[in-house]
Amino acid sequence: MTYTKDDLAGMVLEMYPEIRHHGLFLDLTFDNEKDAWIIKLTRDGKKLTTYLEKKDADECMNNIKCVYLGVQVEQFIRNFEERLVE
Repeated sequence: MTYTKDDLAGMVLEMYPEIRHHGLFLDLTFDNEKDAWIIKLTRDGKKLTTYLEKKDADECMNNIKCVYLGVQVEQFIRNFEERLVE
């Protein structure tokens, strides 16, 4: 399956609108050695970096939710919001 970084970013943002809702910046790069996408979410100097296997990214592009990525996004948002309350 062929798609660009922008295609995948658009699909991730579509599947996980909470990324934009919480003001997170999404950056993607492909790691040829690991055959996986490196996903970075940042906001106010806080950063989450995770990997999305190419197979999972391919499924994401076929409208199959990336469950692992969703868990990571939710955890990052939760951690960030908890720090604001403290």
